[in-house]
Amino acid sequence: MASEVVTVVDDIQFPKSVTPSPSSKPLNIVGYGITDIEIHFLQIKFTAIGIYVDFEVASHLQAWKGKTAAEILADDSFFDALLQAPVEKFIRVVVIKEIKGSQYGLQLENAVRDRLVAIDKYEDEEEEALAKVVEFFQGKYMKKNSVITYHFPANAKTVEVSFISDEKKEAKITVENADVSGMIKKWYLGGSSAVSASTITSFTEGIAPQLK
Repeated sequence: MASEVVTVVDDIQFPKSVTPSPSSKPLNIVGYGITDIEIHFLQIKFTAIGIYVDFEVASHLQAWKGKTAAEILADDSFFDALLQAPVEKFIRVVVIKEIKGSQYGLQLENAVRDRLVAIDKYEDEEEEALAKVVEFFQGKYMKKNSVITYHFPANAKTVEVSFISDEKKEAKITVENADVSGMIKKWYLGGSSAVSASTITSFTEGIAPQLK
């Protein structure tokens, strides 16, 4: 029987499919990777990432039909189309190197704010929505194997953020700001500007066969 999980890195495994909400259909994992840094030739891994997308997304990406994964990877307009495609998307992040929630929240805040400022879309509403996300992570301690998820419903301009550690009750918030939710999505799925090059490379290798 085919394995129902994929090993992303070391001992961290992700399910091959997820159903983010009762109204969702199962979403398959399309790509996965890690965030890391190399210091004095030593690789330090921070998180493992899995990207789940409704395969219906292929119907919105026909301009890249027949392209190789390398050709898709080199084309940031592909990722713009992917981000805008009105299909359900789900991002699962598993902590490898423990970190304070406040530190993770600060990284997310800086990445989203800087990107929004660059396109002149950081107003009071965006600042308030982003502060809500940062506050959500405050006081949380992200041990190894803690899980953060981002659920982007189809046709919705929101994101549901969740966090769970040590099998405790899952904590959730919903961010109802299109610019903030869109930029969180872009942080993970934004092509050359994404937080994890290995995840984006894996995603293009996973999506290319769907565009034949």
